[in-house]
Amino acid sequence: MSDRLRVAAIITIYHPKSHADVIVTKFLKGMSTDEGFLAPEIDIVSIYLDHVLENDIGVGLAKDHGVPIYPSIRRALYCGTGKELGVDAVLLVGEHGDYPWNERGRHMYPRRYFFEQIAGVFGECGKAVPVFNDKHFSYDFVDARWMWDRAAELGIPLMAGSSLPLCWRKPWIDYDKGVELEEALSIGYGGIEAYGYHALETLQCMVERRGGGETGVVSVQCLEGDEVWRSRDRGEWSGELAEAACGAIQDKPDGPMEVLCKEPAVFLGERADGLRTATLMLNGYVKDFAYAGRLAATQKKGDPRLGNRARQGAIAANADSSLPTVHGVEFFLQNEGPFAHFSYLCRNVQRFLQTGVAPYSPARTLLATGIIDAMMISRYEGHRVVDTPYLDIAYESYDEPPFRPEKERPQGASVDPASADRV
Repeated sequence: MSDRLRVAAIITIYHPKSHADVIVTKFLKGMSTDEGFLAPEIDIVSIYLDHVLENDIGVGLAKDHGVPIYPSIRRALYCGTGKELGVDAVLLVGEHGDYPWNERGRHMYPRRYFFEQIAGVFGECGKAVPVFNDKHFSYDFVDARWMWDRAAELGIPLMAGSSLPLCWRKPWIDYDKGVELEEALSIGYGGIEAYGYHALETLQCMVERRGGGETGVVSVQCLEGDEVWRSRDRGEWSGELAEAACGAIQDKPDGPMEVLCKEPAVFLGERADGLRTATLMLNGYVKDFAYAGRLAATQKKGDPRLGNRARQGAIAANADSSLPTVHGVEFFLQNEGPFAHFSYLCRNVQRFLQTGVAPYSPARTLLATGIIDAMMISRYEGHRVVDTPYLDIAYESYDEPPFRPEKERPQGASVDPASADRV
């Protein structure tokens, strides 16, 4: 008998470049990374597809790899037996698909509905196994909180979130725990909900490293159009940080962001410990994600809490080998090829499914889910300030870093065309 884990993939839709393709396909074929092409260590043994449209590739891939597709989530978890749980873990990939947007502009992916059925099977058979939830938990924080509480009730190990914290960084800066931050900002582009969430996790993976850990968010506000720049001029977010973040992005046009960005948006957030944060969505100006932080005046130059990578990376050329007070970092994704940033996500997911221990707290994603939900409420309700006492989500960042690329740009198998063909 093989000791490899048996995993069910519960999927909304499976077409080229969908999240099912860039995640599940890697567990069928293998993962391109800077370190080489890695074979999967787990087996996909059952699939549930919510719908199959004209550009589907999931049915063919399942057939090629001998994986049955079941007509219900329950049957996929029981592997058709209806007697006992037939899998050791679950991948819930509820991104993309033919689902409506509600009046608040939220894409109504059925992640809670899927998770409710998964949890129902666990309750039915009296056994819970690890579940990875791709991206944020739900378009509605009430549903996300229900998922969180239901997982705790049944003892379901959870991992969730974005691939952004696991992609290439330039310069390669990672804070050690305990860094003292005064202000932080992230940059994003794309759909205000779907990609705004990614920009929030980009921010979150950095600010959660601060002294005292994450403390939660007490209020948020979404602003759009010219009001974004007026907000900057009022001092509600830092133009200096925005310039530092954009300055780290390699591929962007010449000229000021306020001229080139036609549909700007900003997410303003106030943390329970007083940290000010902002996320700028700059469609038409950038096509990459970035982060910038400002160290508190009390942070000592050369303090070891600034992170070994920071001192050894591109900024090590500074005379004192310490992180500048204001510093920017580009978070680089592959938009073509093997999408190797998802390979690093999959490596972490694989380890989680094998151990039941998430490489970083899923509370990061719960908080980001709540923030984007409140931002969309603010946007829908006249861009008002939304108080969020319910986002009192406190947690500690990781002690041991997850699997991540160690360079500023993809290399090796991550950019090898033959590797892309295999994936």
